[in-house]
Amino acid sequence: MYQVFVNDQFLNWDPEHRIKVRIVSARAYHSLFMHNMCIRATPEELENFGTPDFTIYNAGQFPCNRYTHYMTSSTSIDLNLGRREMVILGTQYAGEMKKGLFGVMHYLMPLRGILSLHSGCNMGKDGDVALFFGLSGTGKTTLSTDHNRYLIGDDEHCWSDNGVSNIEGGCYAKCIDLSAEKEPDIFNAIKFGTVLENVVFDEHTRQVDYSDKSVTENTRAAYPIEYIPNAKLPCVGPHPKNVILLACDAFGVLPPVSRLNLAQTMYHFISGYTALVAGTEDGIKEPQATFSACFGAAFIMMHPTRYAAMLAEKMQKHGATGWLVNTGWSGGSYGSGSRIKLSYTRKIINAIHSGELLEANYTKTEIFGLEIPSSIEGVPSEILQPANTWSDKKAYNETLLKLGGLFKKNFEVFANHKIGKDGKLTEQILAAGPVF
Repeated sequence: MYQVFVNDQFLNWDPEHRIKVRIVSARAYHSLFMHNMCIRATPEELENFGTPDFTIYNAGQFPCNRYTHYMTSSTSIDLNLGRREMVILGTQYAGEMKKGLFGVMHYLMPLRGILSLHSGCNMGKDGDVALFFGLSGTGKTTLSTDHNRYLIGDDEHCWSDNGVSNIEGGCYAKCIDLSAEKEPDIFNAIKFGTVLENVVFDEHTRQVDYSDKSVTENTRAAYPIEYIPNAKLPCVGPHPKNVILLACDAFGVLPPVSRLNLAQTMYHFISGYTALVAGTEDGIKEPQATFSACFGAAFIMMHPTRYAAMLAEKMQKHGATGWLVNTGWSGGSYGSGSRIKLSYTRKIINAIHSGELLEANYTKTEIFGLEIPSSIEGVPSEILQPANTWSDKKAYNETLLKLGGLFKKNFEVFANHKIGKDGKLTEQILAAGPVF
C-alpha cells in the first residue's frame, strides 16, 4: 500500500494577492517541510479551498528517465507555467519545492504590477520597514532577525500597492555552529514540528551537534514563522523606508556603509555582488567575486532590469532610501585584513533604522562614487573610509580597480537592454557604476 501526502496551502500573506498551492508528495518529510514553509490554511479555508492555482508533484525518490531528450542526469525539476504544475524526480532535497514556488511567484506577481523580492524584511516599533538583500553568507538572516524589531520574513517578499508581505509561512535557517548565545531566536525555534536537515545527532540522547559539518556545511532548520517570538503576524507591513543591499566584500575595498541614489541602487541591485572566500565553497582560498542578478538570479523569470525598474519606481513613490552595507573585510583583502565586527554592522543597521544616517555628513569615494558618512555612533570613524584602513595604499588602489573591473565586466550583459523612455534609464544606471 502506498501513501501519498497532500498539502493545501497559501503563498503571500496579502489576502488580495495570495496564491493557492497544492503539494502532492510521496514522503512525510516533504509534506511536513512544506507545511512549515507555506502559509497554513484554517479548517474553514481548507473546506472551501477549491482548485489550486499551482500544483507540485514530488516523486523525488523516483529517478527521471535518462533517455528523455535533453536529460543529463537522473534528476529533473520540471516547471510548466501553462499547466501550472511542477514535477520533481530524482532528488529528495526539499528546498526544490520552496524555490520552485518562488520562481513561480517571480512570474505571476510582476504581471500584477507586484514586485517579488529575494530579501529579508523587518519592522520597527514605529512601523518603519526595512528590506535586506544579500547572497548566502552576507548576513541577511542574522541582520533581519533583530530582537528590537518585528520579523516580517527572512527570505521571500512581495511589494505591492498595499505595502510588503511575506510570501512564506516559515523560515529556512542555516544552523551550522548554531548556539543559544549567538542566535537565541533561531535556536529556540528548533522544537517539536521543526524539520532539521543534514545535522548529526547522538543516537541515544538525540542531542544535535550543530558544529558537526560531516554531512555538509549547509545544515538547515525549517520551522513555522510563529516559532520566532517577535514575528509580526499576519506577516505584512507598510511600504519600506530603507532598502539595504548587503555584500560580503572579501576584497576589503567597499565601505562598511554607503548611501545610494536611485540609479546606484538599481546598479547594485542588478549586479547582486558578494565575494566567496574559503569555507563558503570548496577549495577557494582567495576572494572570488560572485554576481547574482537581483540577488536571486536562479529565481527570476524576466529580464533583471524589469525588477530593478519596479524597485526604483516603488522606492521613489514611497520615499525609500537605498544603502550598500559591506559585512566583509576591512584593512585589506581576505587573508590580510579582518572581517568587520558584527557588533559594528549592527550599529550601522540601527543607525539606518533610526534615521540617524540620513542626517550625517557624506563624502564621495573614488571609482565607485559611493557616499560615505563621516561618523556613526559606536563605530570607529577610521573604518568608515576603506582607504584609511589599508596600510598598503598601492595594494588598496590596485584591488579597488580590480573589483571595479569585475563589476564592469559583469554588467556588460545588461548594458544593451534598453529600459525607460528611449533607453535613458539604462544610461543613468550605467553611469552609476564604477568610473575609471
